[in-house]
Amino acid sequence: MHDLKWIRDNAAAFDEGLRRRGLTAAAAAILEADERLRRLQTEIQTWLTRRNEASRRIGALKGQGAEAEALKAEVGDLKERIRLAEGEIATLGDDIESQLATIPNLPLGDVPEGPDESANVELRRVGQPRAFDFKPQSHDAIGKALGLMDFEAASQISGARFVVLKGALARLERALAAFMLDLHTGEFGYTEVSPPILVRDQALYGTGQLPKFAEDLFRTRDDYWLIPTAEVPLTNLARERILDDTALPLRLTALTPCFRSEAGAAGRDTRGMIRQHQFYKVELVSITTPEQSADEHERMTACAETVLKRLGLPYRVMLLSTGDMGFAAAKTYDIEVWLPAENTYREISSCSNCGDFQARRMKARTRPLGSRQQTRFVHPLNGSGLAVGRTLVAVIENYQEADGAIAVPEPLRPYLGGLARIEP
Repeated sequence: MHDLKWIRDNAAAFDEGLRRRGLTAAAAAILEADERLRRLQTEIQTWLTRRNEASRRIGALKGQGAEAEALKAEVGDLKERIRLAEGEIATLGDDIESQLATIPNLPLGDVPEGPDESANVELRRVGQPRAFDFKPQSHDAIGKALGLMDFEAASQISGARFVVLKGALARLERALAAFMLDLHTGEFGYTEVSPPILVRDQALYGTGQLPKFAEDLFRTRDDYWLIPTAEVPLTNLARERILDDTALPLRLTALTPCFRSEAGAAGRDTRGMIRQHQFYKVELVSITTPEQSADEHERMTACAETVLKRLGLPYRVMLLSTGDMGFAAAKTYDIEVWLPAENTYREISSCSNCGDFQARRMKARTRPLGSRQQTRFVHPLNGSGLAVGRTLVAVIENYQEADGAIAVPEPLRPYLGGLARIEP
């Protein structure tokens, strides 16, 4: 959510931020409604003062005589004016909030401008893609040949974009998730959380998925929503709270299933595990002060990168352009892992600094050290640390062997009872 007072004082900068996002100017329409609302509020105060004066005068006249009758008529007229004005104020307030609720966060100044992913900027590459002495197979071909990845059974149970993993691949997926959680909690100081995966409207509104992106979500009959990411419940742990600066940054992590309708993905990644309706992800969330958030963004991204470094998976880091960022983000780094079968890099993590955008929607604040009264909005950040299914895809493809086996990366072997190879 945007700060209406800031828009009043910085209308041109607000519209410029929207222009960089590829959107039309919106300040004039918002401020016109805001000006009308504030004018009505002033008029109501004037009418209330006059009504109270007239009521006192009626009392002094003991409600008798022509003057008293005239004052009674005036009071009745003022009450009706106030009633109508209060109704218009409520309508204007709802209209302003509705406009603000569908406007994305403004990009930070160092975010490259562009319409889509074509304007993203590559910051670094880490690791050298493996040179195969045979033609590398796709993860789904390998998984099917092993008899451990079954899309047909999943389709019969649930439809398209689901998978059944069996045996060693199911265990490898579990090992990846445990490895990530142990790394983030043991070395990077994140607190593990087991949050709800069913949430109410206000939780998704707070993180920016609602109202604009309802079609991307799954909803139950009794008005719960299945989470698209653990960002939603983790970030909402700060909802309507006032935290002390000394308690920040608050770093949280969770492994949860995630559910996405993939409404806009028709025809994209229809094969394999890249784009599923249900998948596991280890999420990272930080709640910081405004002064900490830029450094925390770099730290969070480095934490996610460390997973890939430990697993020996080549990757690159991209700074997303204004046209490719998510709704709530002010700045986003994407980490893309190398997939040999596609001969390209694919996103495996997005790490975003949201500034105070989500905090305003959730009313999440912090109190500076030494202050009893003053508060300010926190800065939430979120990132994948990592998407477990896509990491599994990357391990299968990068560690495949000529005979169809999969070598298990060294850091994962303790989680698999010492297993070094998943063999046909």
